[in-house]
Amino acid sequence: MENWLTDIMSEYGYMGILFLIALENIFPPIPSEVILTFGGFMTTTTNLSILGVVVSATAGSVLGAIILYIIGLQLDVNRLEKIVKRWGHILRIKISDIHKADAWFDKYGPWTVFFCRFVPLIRSLISIPAGMSNMNIGLFLVFTTVGTLIWNIVLVYLGASVGGSWDVIVEYMDIYSKIIYAILFILFIVLLFIFVKRRR
Repeated sequence: MENWLTDIMSEYGYMGILFLIALENIFPPIPSEVILTFGGFMTTTTNLSILGVVVSATAGSVLGAIILYIIGLQLDVNRLEKIVKRWGHILRIKISDIHKADAWFDKYGPWTVFFCRFVPLIRSLISIPAGMSNMNIGLFLVFTTVGTLIWNIVLVYLGASVGGSWDVIVEYMDIYSKIIYAILFILFIVLLFIFVKRRR
């Protein structure tokens, strides 16, 4: 996959970066680390600039986030209530649980969107619950853009700094991702245990 990504970026420059990052937001398995660090490396060997790569990558991220946000809007609370009314007894979820989760996102949603932009996999998918909770689109765009901008600046700058060794950054980011996945898995197990215990 890395060769395919780097070929597109080499061929189409800024537009290739924008397209790939937008795609990465919709299909999280595509590694943004490769796109951003290689984009940074390209600024040392082509006429691409760090500013241009960061701007195009950020535009792609926001575009992808908006698409997922719109998908989330189609799965709003009213539709979830209908699903819970029909299948809630199997899923062991009540309508009140949905309202609690929605209220929590209304209160902490903007900061959740911001901090999740630094978490692999979740950084993309967080846009869906933001849409589901009808989070203010202006706030969503601001926190998404700022979080994404920081992430992009760091990785593009690192890619430009290490030059031809940009793939070393990808290896370190892979380790970072695995650590985050392990933490998320443990957190999921703990929350699942608490949930089951309370139900009993």
